[in-house]
Amino acid sequence: FPIIAVSTQQKQPYHITFVTILISSNSNMSPPVKLFEALKLGANELPNRFFMAPLTRCRADLDTWVPNDLMKEYYTQRASAGLIITEFTTIKEGAITFHTEGAIYNDAQVAGWKKVVDSVHEAGGKIFCQIAHGGRAAHPLCNGGKAPVAPSALALTLHQNQAEFNPTGEKQPYGEPVALTDEEAKEIVGDFALAAKRAVHEAGFDGVEVHGANGYLIDGFMCAASNKRTEGRYAGTSLETRSQYMRDVLEAVIKEVGSDRVGLRISPLNSYQEMTRETPEKAVEETKFIANMCSELDIAYLHVMRADFFGVQTGDIVTPAREAFKNALVVNMGYEIEEAEEGIKAGKFDAVAFGTKFLANPDLPARAKAEAELTAPNPATFYTKDAVGYTDYPFMSK
Repeated sequence: FPIIAVSTQQKQPYHITFVTILISSNSNMSPPVKLFEALKLGANELPNRFFMAPLTRCRADLDTWVPNDLMKEYYTQRASAGLIITEFTTIKEGAITFHTEGAIYNDAQVAGWKKVVDSVHEAGGKIFCQIAHGGRAAHPLCNGGKAPVAPSALALTLHQNQAEFNPTGEKQPYGEPVALTDEEAKEIVGDFALAAKRAVHEAGFDGVEVHGANGYLIDGFMCAASNKRTEGRYAGTSLETRSQYMRDVLEAVIKEVGSDRVGLRISPLNSYQEMTRETPEKAVEETKFIANMCSELDIAYLHVMRADFFGVQTGDIVTPAREAFKNALVVNMGYEIEEAEEGIKAGKFDAVAFGTKFLANPDLPARAKAEAELTAPNPATFYTKDAVGYTDYPFMSK
C-alpha cells in the first residue's frame, strides 16, 4: 500500500499519530468480517470491534475546559465505532495538560460531556471517558502557575511542551515537578474515583478508561525511570510497589462504577516522555504483571499500545497480554484494517483502537466494509481550534 511517513521531529501528537498511515483503497483485500462481529465488553454489548482510540484534539472551551457543541458533533459523527474512547480528560483542577482538553472535575464540565454522551447514544453509539492526570506534563502555564506533581522531582528534559499545548503559542521547557507524598498521591486516587463516578453516573458514559500510559501520572509511578522513591507504598524499588498506584486507582474506580465498566490503557514499550524499561524483557514482565492484576480485578478490557512512538524500544507485548488477561484485549498503534482483521481471526486480540484513521474517516467501519479509499489525516489541523480538520472530514459518498 502507498504509505506516508510521519516525522517524529515535528513533535506530532505521539499518542495519536502513527509511523505509517494508510491512504490507499483496500482493493487488494476482501472486506473484513471479524471486525464486524459483536463483542461483549463487560456490561456493554458492542456492535463491532472498530474502536475509536483516544485522540487529543484541543477543542474544549478555553479556561473552562467544558466540552462544547463542536465536540458533540465530532464524537457523534463517529458513533458507528463499536466503542468511542474520548480524548485525555483531566480529572483535577490544576492538572490541565493540553491547554484546551476537556475536563471532568466540576458540574459545568460534566454537563458539557452529558450533551456529548446523549448525542452519541442517540446516534446508536457507545462511549467511554478516558480519565487522566498529566503528572509532570501538566505545565504551569496552563494551570495558573501551579507546579506539576509527579512520583519524583524529575523534570522532562528531552522535549518541550508543544506550542499548541500552552497559552503562549510557543514551545516551552518543562520545569521540575513537586514530588508527591504518599498521602497526596492517595488524594489523587480519590480524584480518579470521583471522576469515574461523575462520568458514568452523572454524564452517562458507558464506562471509563483509566489512562495508565505515555508517561502521565500513573505510568510515572509504574516506570522505574521516573519513580525514584526509595520507600513507602509507592516506592520505585520493585514492580510490586511501582504498580501499587495503578492498582489503587483501579480499585477506587471499580468501587464507584463496577469492574465491568472499567478499562485500562498501558504502553510498556513507549519511550515518550522519557519512559524507558531498560530491556524488552522488562517490558514483557511488566505487561504480564499488569495483565494478571487486571484479570484479578476483572476489568472489562485491557488496552495495549503495542509499540514505541520513536522506535527505540521494541518487543512483543501483545502476546503476553493475551496470555495473561482473561477479558477483552484491545490493541492500538499503526494497525491497518487487514492486520486488525487477521489478528482478531487468529485470536491474538479482540478489538483494535484506530486513531488517525477514525480522525480522518468518521465512517471508518462503512469504508472498510465497502473497501473504499481512506482519507488521509492532516497533521497541521490536529490542534487548531475550529471545525477545520475536526468535523469537516468527508463521509463516504452514498
